[in-house]
Amino acid sequence: MSDDPFAPFRSRRARVVTLTLGAVAVLVFAAVGVGLYVASGHPDRLLLAAFGLAVAAVCWRYASICALPDREGLVVRNLLLTRTVAWSAVERVEYGGGTPWPTLVLDDGDTLAVMAIQRADGARADAEASRLAALVHALG
Repeated sequence: MSDDPFAPFRSRRARVVTLTLGAVAVLVFAAVGVGLYVASGHPDRLLLAAFGLAVAAVCWRYASICALPDREGLVVRNLLLTRTVAWSAVERVEYGGGTPWPTLVLDDGDTLAVMAIQRADGARADAEASRLAALVHALG
């Protein structure tokens, strides 16, 4: 956990795993494409390379998941969407019951997953969820 309350939230384990998986996907699909002998020739090789790059792109996007707090609010970048919420719009942080990441309960009845804090990080995730809850309490 960082001493700076406004430090970005990022999952360490997810970043390492997904970046490694993306690199392996590119290498494996490139090796298969190079070693592939097909009567149709290059289109199949290019398709394999493109598929490897697509897997790597999804892995990169997953590795780039973060939550960026500042004095006004929180920018949450999840796998598909990025959303900015003001601290005043957050009622509480829910983190428990086996959920993989904390959820922000918003004043309009909506919820927002904060995938940047992942239970797989163990004690670090608990500390980061506590830091997020403290920010919500202090600024919300």
